[in-house]
Amino acid sequence: MKSTKENIEKSVENLRETLVDFVQQIVRTPSLPNDEHTVQELIANKLKTLETEVDVFPCQFEQLKDHPAFCDDGFSPDKRIDVVGRWRGNGNGRSLILNGHVDVVPTGDETLWDDSPWSGAVKDGRIYGRGSCDMKAGLSSGIFAMEALKKLNYKPDGEILFESVVGEESGGAGTLAAIERGYSADGAVILEPTSLHLSPIQSGALTFRLTVTGKATHAAMKWDGINAIEKSSMLQAAITDLEKLRHEEQTHGFYEDPNRIAPINLGTIHGGEWHSTVPGEVVVEGRFGVFPGESIDDARKALEKAITEAALNDPWMKENPPVVEWFEGQFESGETPVDHPLIETLGNCHKLVTGNSTKIRGVTYGSDLRLFTNHGKMPAVLYGPGDVSLAHAANEYVEIEEVITATKVIALMIVHWCGGSFK
Repeated sequence: MKSTKENIEKSVENLRETLVDFVQQIVRTPSLPNDEHTVQELIANKLKTLETEVDVFPCQFEQLKDHPAFCDDGFSPDKRIDVVGRWRGNGNGRSLILNGHVDVVPTGDETLWDDSPWSGAVKDGRIYGRGSCDMKAGLSSGIFAMEALKKLNYKPDGEILFESVVGEESGGAGTLAAIERGYSADGAVILEPTSLHLSPIQSGALTFRLTVTGKATHAAMKWDGINAIEKSSMLQAAITDLEKLRHEEQTHGFYEDPNRIAPINLGTIHGGEWHSTVPGEVVVEGRFGVFPGESIDDARKALEKAITEAALNDPWMKENPPVVEWFEGQFESGETPVDHPLIETLGNCHKLVTGNSTKIRGVTYGSDLRLFTNHGKMPAVLYGPGDVSLAHAANEYVEIEEVITATKVIALMIVHWCGGSFK
């Protein structure tokens, strides 16, 4: 008699072609922020074929705006939709959320792509296209894990909730809306690309704006002016020093490189109006990393203090202090204890399917994990196919074999976590 694992593996293999086709289909359906409706309809229809109870609801900023984790991303406050498929159990087992986002980032310069960013092309065992890695393949692995179990007449004890959300890339409004709608479980697996590593720990990320004031004048009389670009460069050096100091002071055992946990990045800089004018203002926008376990307030204070101290060493900036503002994405850090049963169970399922243990790793980026752990009060872990270094890049792709493996692992995880029987 075949084992549960063997039956699941066979069932997933029988769905291989259909699974690849589905990933291609949703990759070929652009889902930039504010344009997720079509792909969400495809996912809702797919969930209906699995005879799950499908809830399609708008992400309403008016209902979320007073929540401490809400980030107004500037997109539609009431038109984007979440999709949740509920597979009810008999009430005797643990419940599980499978979560993933459909929103993708812009394609960038399309001449850098070998094919259209929306091609969904299959080459050399890979599926290409924007969102293939981040994270439509992971999303699909969750759906097809459920389908593989349905094909085996599996009846769960605990409830399974499949969440397809919007807005993850710009602050997490979709997952927050699902939490506020009352969706909860005994654990959540977020199907982000982790190369099939377990990631129950995430750094945070805060978006900031730094405004530096100078004194404009004709460049021929530059000594009568104050060059805001030059002043901002002094502050940039202080930020570089701060990043190094923060990593020296804080350590975390689940990051491979202790100097790469909570990076600070200066992403944009705008200054000056004319090449022959001393610039009177510079505005720098960036991303400030938050260490696991560090509060947002403490992180903000660290940057503000560093900027203030650097400015005090300059006579002009002492009298005309730079201004730090915090806006848009304000991602807290988040963490599930590595010895939690959710982590242990998923790790065991991965080993059963692959024959190898997987690693527990922290990730340096913000994700919806912190919404589950900090606000939903649920243990959560990132686990899914794809190399995150390929996300947001030209020629983004995911390995098909990783998608298949993830589907098998998630299906086995459902059985081991939720309990149930095959009838």
